Amino acid sequence: MSEALQLLGEHIAARRPDCVVGWTIELGQLTIEATPATIVGFIEFLKADPSCDFKQLIDITAVDHPERDRRFDVVYHFLSMHQNQRVRVKTALREDESIGSITGLFPNANWYEREVFDMFGVLFSGHPDLRRILTDYGFRGHPLRKDFPTTGYVELRYDDLQKRVVYEPVKLVLDYRQFDFMSPWEGAEYILPGDEKAEDGAGVAK
Repeated sequence: MSEALQLLGEHIAARRPDCVVGWTIELGQLTIEATPATIVGFIEFLKADPSCDFKQLIDITAVDHPERDRRFDVVYHFLSMHQNQRVRVKTALREDESIGSITGLFPNANWYEREVFDMFGVLFSGHPDLRRILTDYGFRGHPLRKDFPTTGYVELRYDDLQKRVVYEPVKLVLDYRQFDFMSPWEGAEYILPGDEKAEDGAGVAK
């Protein structure tokens, strides 16, 4: 399989040098790094070329690298049933940069791209209906960005007086809780069943 992936990587790089930045084989999978400006044409090539024949889009996701200038890696996974091979296509994107939608090539990319937009804030130009899909329409921020707070920014509840759901700033009230992390074996003054047998000081039950 590694030899077949090696030949496939060389074939793709030779046929589309305008799109391919680099490629690697890791853990038995071929990863192609492509330029964002040519992503739509490159994926169209992967679908149409007989040696590739990647006609199934498995997933689109992203990875956040806030320390980089090109903050996001947008990652595509494709499957070729005919060739019995998989390929991962990765492209690096700045936060203020958009990437072309591939919904015209793969209709199931519609929801995948909406999810990446919702979770990371990546914009897909040419998408027919780019709006949130997992969070509410009024949701603030993008939950899978690494600078997003784990508590979120707002919380919602149903208000009986207003008869509707209301949004409020997050409140973490812990005053009513009592935390005691001491173990009975670390000096805490607990009386456990059987402790009364050692009251003679010798540690031996009478």
